[in-house]
Amino acid sequence: MNQLDALRQWTTVVADTGDFKQLSISKPQDATTNPSLILKAVQKPEYRPLLDAAVKKHSGKPLDEVIDRLLVSFGTEILSIIPGRVSTEVDARLSFDTAATVARGERIVALYKAEGIDTEKRLLIKVASTWEGIEAARQLERQGIRTNLTLLFSFAQAVACGAAGVQLISPFVGRIYDWYKKSAGSSWDEAANAGADDPGVKSVRQIYAYYKQHGIKTEVMGASFRNVGQIKALAGCDLLTISPELLAELAASNEPLQRALDPKSTGADVAKVSYDEAGFRFALNEDAMATEKLAEGIRAFAADAVKLEKLMQESGA
Repeated sequence: MNQLDALRQWTTVVADTGDFKQLSISKPQDATTNPSLILKAVQKPEYRPLLDAAVKKHSGKPLDEVIDRLLVSFGTEILSIIPGRVSTEVDARLSFDTAATVARGERIVALYKAEGIDTEKRLLIKVASTWEGIEAARQLERQGIRTNLTLLFSFAQAVACGAAGVQLISPFVGRIYDWYKKSAGSSWDEAANAGADDPGVKSVRQIYAYYKQHGIKTEVMGASFRNVGQIKALAGCDLLTISPELLAELAASNEPLQRALDPKSTGADVAKVSYDEAGFRFALNEDAMATEKLAEGIRAFAADAVKLEKLMQESGA
């Protein structure tokens, strides 16, 4: 049994890609996308026709609607290959606007339904884990629209997402690791910060333990991995979303893989916490890493959304 098959014994494997032609190789249960992955995909010759078709078919419609239709085109193609769910992201520029996020999420759902997709079972609307985004997710969940809260870097964000009853969260393991490594500079000790001691891994383990100990149903999906060591240290997490390159690396290894996380044995007890808006904002502010990485992630996704719009305009949108 290779390590990818071993991982599947305990964890739902999710592909982190817009390159849906790779999905038949890795055979994931679910798939996630984001603006950066879609932008990367449509710049490849084999995917450019999807962008051109969206522009041609919906010419004259608002640019943001044409982009949503392109995202749904990718998602529909992905769903024709995988058995599970696809995550489609709301424009990051709406990360601080609850009403606009809800409206965009509702529109994406409507577009998928028009394609015959069972959205309650097969779609997650991906939203940034800002206070406004979490509140938008709460409202969407009340409508039966399942959500994936992304750009999650802190325990406070995870607590608020659990309280809001969101379907799934995506803590960003690799980006947490990046921040601590950069912050440490020349004093960084890679061996001492690997595996279970990796700062990104420790963050997910704390969240996982908190959810399981307090009966919070929100699924935990580790994301943004830099190496297979981080993945192996989270074997047993509810879900892990993994790039095609790291999926291939796991599939190529036959070394034994041990379960690292188990809902029946989560380790140290984590006290129940709750936040109102002021408390959430202060807790996030106290976490320099999470504050910086959240802002940086929103800026990066927003910039790629602008680049995607430019490509569409060049194609006649």
